[in-house]
Amino acid sequence: MLLALKDLGSLFNDKRGIQDEILFCTVSDRAAMEQPKGLFVPVNKESGELLEAISNGAVAAIWYKNETLPHYIPTQFPVFFTNDLAEAMKDIITLYIEKLDGEMNKHMERTNFKISNETLLNKNKQSYDIAGLLANLTSQNNHERRG
Repeated sequence: MLLALKDLGSLFNDKRGIQDEILFCTVSDRAAMEQPKGLFVPVNKESGELLEAISNGAVAAIWYKNETLPHYIPTQFPVFFTNDLAEAMKDIITLYIEKLDGEMNKHMERTNFKISNETLLNKNKQSYDIAGLLANLTSQNNHERRG
């Protein structure tokens, strides 16, 4: 089961760009990472530039509400705005875990979360929450349902 653009609409009221049927194969906090059909969430200053994320496959982004978007972003490019990117990442992972709701099997297509160690090593509660949620998601991905 893949994370969908419409799923993000339930988390973020402030948005721009198309609100089409887009499914995300990856969610990443690093612009330099390969992220086919990706959602880019620049959690910290080391995340990189949005243009690089787009060139590596990002098809949407989460952005600081009070920060101006780069001028090169197409008007159709989906962007969701938030006051806290780390909290947004945590909310996205939580939503995805709830969406899976135990529906995991070996052949199911799943969204791949590519979160850097620097994000998880930060000394704040949201980073530890993200690390715990990712561990939960990883253990679910490795669990095969038997019927």
